[in-house]
Amino acid sequence: MLKNRFFLLTVSILVAITLILTAAFVLWTFMDNKAETSGSEDSKPITTLEIKENTVIMKDIITNLAEPGSFIKISLAFELENKKAKADFENLIDSRIKGTIIRTLADMKAEQIQGSKGQDNLTSTLISKLNTHLNEGKIRRINITDFALE
Repeated sequence: MLKNRFFLLTVSILVAITLILTAAFVLWTFMDNKAETSGSEDSKPITTLEIKENTVIMKDIITNLAEPGSFIKISLAFELENKKAKADFENLIDSRIKGTIIRTLADMKAEQIQGSKGQDNLTSTLISKLNTHLNEGKIRRINITDFALE
């Protein structure tokens, strides 16, 4: 009987120690990730000149939408992370970039693009699809500079 209690007490203590160590490890990992994230945000802010130098403008993309008889005319400004990303983007603009934009728009209906929420959805979809084509950096932001929906 005494051996049984001693065994249960030992197992209970080992389980408690394991739980405490696991919780400490999870907290330490979480806090370490938080510190790295906040440190990168405090880095040098982007100047307007850097934004201008790393922006590519595509004017007057006209394509049909998913609904019969509806089309869109749109101009976009692509803000890229750095000059290498901009050069990479410009090399692909007439092939992969424009084709991906047209295919994305062709799958959408007018209701999906209307309003600020629809435009935000379009730009976030384009960012995720277009970033897969870039090797030297990423698209930071897409601004819609002209928008006409028929």
